[in-house]
Amino acid sequence: MNNSAEIKLVLEDGTEINGKSFGYEGSVSGEVVFNTAMTGYPESLTDPSYKGEILVLTYPLIGNYGVPGNEMLDNLLQFFESHTIHISALVISDYSFEYSHWNAKKSLSDWLKENKIPGIYGVDTRSLTKILREKGTMLGRVIVNNQDVPWYRPDDDHLVAQVSTPTKEIYGNGKYRIVLIDCGVKYNIIRCLLSRDTTVVRVPHDYDFSQEQYDGLFISNGPGDPKKCEATIKNLAKAFEQDIPIMGICLGNQLMALASGANTYKLKYGHRSHNQPVLQVGTKKSYITSQNHGFAIDNSTLSSDWEPYFVNLNDDTNEGMRHKTKPFFSTQFHPEASSGPTDTEFLFDDFIAAVKKYKGE
Repeated sequence: MNNSAEIKLVLEDGTEINGKSFGYEGSVSGEVVFNTAMTGYPESLTDPSYKGEILVLTYPLIGNYGVPGNEMLDNLLQFFESHTIHISALVISDYSFEYSHWNAKKSLSDWLKENKIPGIYGVDTRSLTKILREKGTMLGRVIVNNQDVPWYRPDDDHLVAQVSTPTKEIYGNGKYRIVLIDCGVKYNIIRCLLSRDTTVVRVPHDYDFSQEQYDGLFISNGPGDPKKCEATIKNLAKAFEQDIPIMGICLGNQLMALASGANTYKLKYGHRSHNQPVLQVGTKKSYITSQNHGFAIDNSTLSSDWEPYFVNLNDDTNEGMRHKTKPFFSTQFHPEASSGPTDTEFLFDDFIAAVKKYKGE
């Protein structure tokens, strides 16, 4: 490992943190966020919802199981959540120079270098997380060898347009045809749908899907401010006029809210972890969920046709909504949870059950 590069993390409040380099030796700028998950860095780094983010992993053991290979399953990379790394830089406490895992093909360091992603270790990530929790998500810069870069605010850009598929793609050959609006979809969402006898038609974020014949509509997760997705919101509002079942996850939850006339807002530091507890509204059922989002729905702005479906037990924020009469629902958390708990994967079954009912089965 070559640690000759000088590297530091600079926050917009003036905080400077020195560390050691274990990734690509190039400076970057972005929004600094933290994730408290204990495992799952290959999945997190390839989650398109992290586009434009400098990711701080609070768990101290990073790199210990290396990085898997590029094996394919169902025309998707089997062990990743997209085709590439989406974070801007990685910040960790300790880096494991030796890795061991049955499907590891390379080190985390080598993977970062291949994808030109800077990595900094030797950082007190607990102290850094306290700063972010106190002051909220901040802009940051990872400066390598004093190569300065300008500040970059990801929310100013239409990030979904950068991560969405450019063309229509079809997966599987199942009985139920599902149109998936790709706003930065995690591959495990597609896998969960395919395992339920579906044909998944993956379309760009601004695609006019009204021309498609389908049995269900699915809106994926994705990065950035949902209000940037004007075309998607407009198309969803039209879809609400029909009775074809609709399910949304994460950004999909926010887009459905905006299409229904509700409002969204930016959270102080977001929810990014594997252990967020949520309560199903109207029941005493709680679930442990995996999350990655910086915006939320304002429950007070939901129209009379909609109601909250889940709420976060930590801060009472919205974790999903559902229509009172039509088969439309969404979750802010990730039922597909790769990586993370699978407590709520049954929601995919509920979606397919709604599709079957719509088809008269």
